[in-house]
Amino acid sequence: MPSFDAVSDLDLMEVENAFQQARKEIAQRFDFKGTATDLERQQDGGVLIKGNSDGRVDAAYTVLMEKFARRGVPLEGLDPQTIEPAAGGHVKRLVKLRRGLKQEDAKKIVALIKVSGLKVQASIQGEAVRVTGKKRDDLQAAMAAIKGAHLGIPIQFQNFRD
Repeated sequence: MPSFDAVSDLDLMEVENAFQQARKEIAQRFDFKGTATDLERQQDGGVLIKGNSDGRVDAAYTVLMEKFARRGVPLEGLDPQTIEPAAGGHVKRLVKLRRGLKQEDAKKIVALIKVSGLKVQASIQGEAVRVTGKKRDDLQAAMAAIKGAHLGIPIQFQNFRD
C-alpha cells in the first residue's frame, strides 16, 4: 500500500552555510563596522544575535533571514524571540530553529486530510504523520492539500513508497 511521511525538519548543513555567510557579511559591511554586532551558534542549534542597539540587531536578523532564504532554508523554521538587554549596554536576540512536528501541528494535518475527502488515511507516528492510500494520485493530492494549507511550519515529505 503506497504511503509517505509528512515531517518538519531543516537541513542543518544549509543552516550552517547560511549562518557562516551572514556572519561574514556582517563582519564586512560598512554599516556594521564598530557596532560590536555579531552572530553566535547556540548548543541547541539556535542563533544568538548581539549588538549595541535594537536597530543593529534587527538589521543583523534581516541579513540572517536573507541568507537563509537564499540557501533554501524555509523561513517558517525560524522562531525569533524578543530583544533582551545584555551586559555592557548591549542587546541580544535569540533565534530558535523549529525542528520536529509538534503534536498539535500533527493533529492539524490529520484533520486537514480527513476534511479534504481524499481516500487516504493519516496517522501520527512520533514527530511524523504517515499518510497511506491505495492510489498514488490520492497521495499526491494529499501532498498538495498539505502544502496548500499554509500551516506556518516547514513541511517535507519523506519515505514515499509504492
